[in-house]
Amino acid sequence: MLLTSFPRVPLAHLPTRLEFLPRLSEHLGGPRVWVKRDDCTGLATGGNKTRKLEFSMGEALQTGADTIITVGAVQSNHVRQTAAAACKLGMKCEVLLEHRVAEPSELYRNSGNVLLDRIFGANLREYAKGTDFDAAMDEIADEIRADGGTPYIVPGGASNPVGALGYVGCGEELLQQCREQEIQFDHLVTATGSAGTHAGLAVGLRGNGSDLPILGIGVNAPQDVQEERVYNLACETAGLVGKPGCVSRDDIIADCNYIGPGYGEPTDAMNEAVLMLARFEGLLFDPVYSGKALAGMIDYIRKGRFAKDSDIVFLHTGGAAGLFAYADNLALT
Repeated sequence: MLLTSFPRVPLAHLPTRLEFLPRLSEHLGGPRVWVKRDDCTGLATGGNKTRKLEFSMGEALQTGADTIITVGAVQSNHVRQTAAAACKLGMKCEVLLEHRVAEPSELYRNSGNVLLDRIFGANLREYAKGTDFDAAMDEIADEIRADGGTPYIVPGGASNPVGALGYVGCGEELLQQCREQEIQFDHLVTATGSAGTHAGLAVGLRGNGSDLPILGIGVNAPQDVQEERVYNLACETAGLVGKPGCVSRDDIIADCNYIGPGYGEPTDAMNEAVLMLARFEGLLFDPVYSGKALAGMIDYIRKGRFAKDSDIVFLHTGGAAGLFAYADNLALT
């Protein structure tokens, strides 16, 4: 697929590395586990949203925007990367922060990603959980226009067809690395939340003839809701890149049994997974997305749902800055 026809700005360090994790693989007794290092995309400590923002910000520049409006949870990795991208491109950034976590600690409210948002000079506005954010962002856009500015709205997670183009490209990049390194993966595992990463990967793989199974580990919604969200976005994205129908409903799998009490709420399995990857491989994963996805993958391995002689690739979506906000929740034993 040709992505060169879409407006794009270079923000990410690409391609990201594909690394084998020998100590983790041995500890778990197989399969062979690999990691796709999208935590190393470079922008503001990196993460998966940078790939998406290359296309979102490209479109924003094309429209003549001078102010970016976006939304996310208080400890949003997406907001942090969007605020940094706005700085890099000389734009203002208006942020709507949603309070999704009950009884947040002082660390959660002020450290980690929030601290970085403030360093990047984003204007932070706080809202209650469940706010109609489409309407709220439209209101802010009207304010900006009234003041003579030109706003551009980036949805949460940059998860619309334009943002998902970043992960169409990632799917193609992964296939190229597999050819170059002569690796044949049996499964790809990723966190699935706002849906853009999962949907883009599905289009990038299926649109290029790959039948590599994608397992999304949900972080915020029930399975039926999440799968429908991903499938609908995959269909829209496939149409955008000229590959309508390349993704079937059966291609979209989201296991949402590892969310725990709710979005952003720590779990014992997440805590174990984050410490395991840190102490066996020196890798940092976040508590909200990649940590829960890791917990799901590890549970699948322990239950024998992946063959011991298979090769699994885990997409690392970044977010380690969030660890600081959860320091008082992590059981550091």
